[in-house]
Amino acid sequence: MAEDPRFTDDEPRIHSTAELKGCRLGRHVSIGERVILREVTVGDYSYVERHAEGIYAAIGKFCSIAANSRINALDHPLERVTTHKLTYRPNEYFRYLGVDQIFRERRRAKPVTIGHDVWIGHGAVILPGVTIGNGAAVGANAVVTKDVAAYTIVAGSPARVLRARFAADVVARLEALAWWDWPKERLFEAVPDMQVLSVEAFLDRWEAMASGG
Repeated sequence: MAEDPRFTDDEPRIHSTAELKGCRLGRHVSIGERVILREVTVGDYSYVERHAEGIYAAIGKFCSIAANSRINALDHPLERVTTHKLTYRPNEYFRYLGVDQIFRERRRAKPVTIGHDVWIGHGAVILPGVTIGNGAAVGANAVVTKDVAAYTIVAGSPARVLRARFAADVVARLEALAWWDWPKERLFEAVPDMQVLSVEAFLDRWEAMASGG
């Protein structure tokens, strides 16, 4: 069967200078110049711009991760005699001393979870253990120290809520519609409406279509 000419290749695009280890990438994911990711899953259509870094994180679909952002910024052992990596990565300096697996597992136990359709602004830092809800937006250079609710805009250091993107009933409808899970054929048809309709009008139309109305 001939390929549908409406659609481009599903394969992720990874810049030659990016460094990925233990990652899983969805369809149409784009990883930019000198991005470093370690044990990160990235959902369909999400992109990570140049010089961003992430570790121990799950990123949803249709996320926009700006340049120089840091997802799950490295924790250091404040309770030890030194915060230097000498104690948790001594293998970089000495033979016969391996990576501190206990400290590594402590880091893994604080993953960052980012929902679908999230925008992380330029230079933003997401600290360990934070969850960011669907549709949220994080301002440039923000330092996110606690969870961010769905469709909420936060900014500052530490990040504080600026406002909700939409009213609570609209947010509930968007989450129920879950357009980010639609097949590409439906997304293709929906894009023109996304461009011109208000969010309420879009919901009215596509909720009705989903219900067969």
